[in-house]
Amino acid sequence: MTSSREELAGEIQQRMIRFIAEAVLYNHAVSAKVGLGGSDSQFMTLLQTYGPLTPRQLAEHTGLTSGTITGVIDRLEAHGFVTRQPDPRDRRKVVVTPSLEKIQEKLVPLYAEQGERMHQLLASRSVEELRVISEFLKDSVDNAVAPD
Repeated sequence: MTSSREELAGEIQQRMIRFIAEAVLYNHAVSAKVGLGGSDSQFMTLLQTYGPLTPRQLAEHTGLTSGTITGVIDRLEAHGFVTRQPDPRDRRKVVVTPSLEKIQEKLVPLYAEQGERMHQLLASRSVEELRVISEFLKDSVDNAVAPD
């Protein structure tokens, strides 16, 4: 049993590192099953989280170059996971919109078992524990920064 605050904090950091690695590897496996690159599905997560985005906004969220972004969008569009549509605020731009039907058809089933396991795990926690976990995850995301 971990006794000191520093030891517990170190243990949490190590478990988060392992959790992130496992999630990344799982996402890579799912992406491969539908013919996408390892990080391509993360772009769909961004689009589902933030809504339709311009390629520039995707570049800002990911730190990737416009050429790399174009390649990812091309792959996602070729598989039917996104569409490019005129930006309603500026017709010179396009927005990348997720195809929710295609995601529902092709990706959701691949995450269903993992989702059920997470549901069962969360059901075993008290409301207070869930609040702490939720706050911790929010703070972790809010404080995450990409390396320069």
